[in-house]
Amino acid sequence: MSVRDLIPWNRNAAIPAPSTLATEAANPFLTLHREVNRLFDDVFTGFGSGASPAGRGLGWPRVELVEAEGGLKLSAELPGLDEKDVELLVEDGVLILRGEKRSENTDTAGGYSERSYGRFERVIALPFPVEEDKAAASFRNGVLTVTLPRSEKAPERGRRIAINGGAQKTAH
Repeated sequence: MSVRDLIPWNRNAAIPAPSTLATEAANPFLTLHREVNRLFDDVFTGFGSGASPAGRGLGWPRVELVEAEGGLKLSAELPGLDEKDVELLVEDGVLILRGEKRSENTDTAGGYSERSYGRFERVIALPFPVEEDKAAASFRNGVLTVTLPRSEKAPERGRRIAINGGAQKTAH
């Protein structure tokens, strides 16, 4: 095997990997190695940049949750969506943000049409009880802003659990 066989030809380039020369015998392990590298390159293309095959990254939409003004303030970036495309629920100490994005691009000069559809859902645990009936939301320029006032009732008390030591008594 030569050093040339270890060069990742297909990474970040649109040029296909060169085929083996006619003078070299086809090595099945080398072929497998190249195919596995190509597979990983295809899967992880754009992984660190927040892009996915559907055009959205993991954890889409991006959400920011901060404690402000006696409650919580949530901001979610939803570019290209309208308020009718988004559903917002608060139940059992959890905020659920879900919706559907539809996109259609047509280029008559180029002779193609692209369509993409996708549903999304984010489930966010709230750090303290909120007054669900006083929650308010607004949607402007692709940004959803939700305000959740802190509940006036006392937070539920937790129960402390005693931890026993590792030494166990044995009966003689």
